[in-house]
Amino acid sequence: MPQDRPLRRKLTPRERQALKRRAHRLKPVVLVGQKGLTQSLLREIDRSLEAHGLMKIRLSGEREARRKMAEEIAARLGAELVQLVGRIAILYRASEHDEGQEGQRHHGE
Repeated sequence: MPQDRPLRRKLTPRERQALKRRAHRLKPVVLVGQKGLTQSLLREIDRSLEAHGLMKIRLSGEREARRKMAEEIAARLGAELVQLVGRIAILYRASEHDEGQEGQRHHGE
């Protein structure tokens, strides 16, 4: 199971907007179903964040349950919940080489 990771720092509004633009074209790569957050699901999300940094997840359940689940995933994996719209959560976790460049990497998109 991935160990809980501390958040590096909060995203600025400008960085958050840039990440939303980047995520617009992405498709959800993980579906959190009726079983909820399992160890294997958290490992899969962790691997995807490690490889891509930015990802979408499709959540099931009621609105408040989806929000809590998205916040829990982000907290446990050291990621930032960029946005939650309906059943889709956008998560971001900076890698070591791009720390501090979240909003700058794709400037102009």
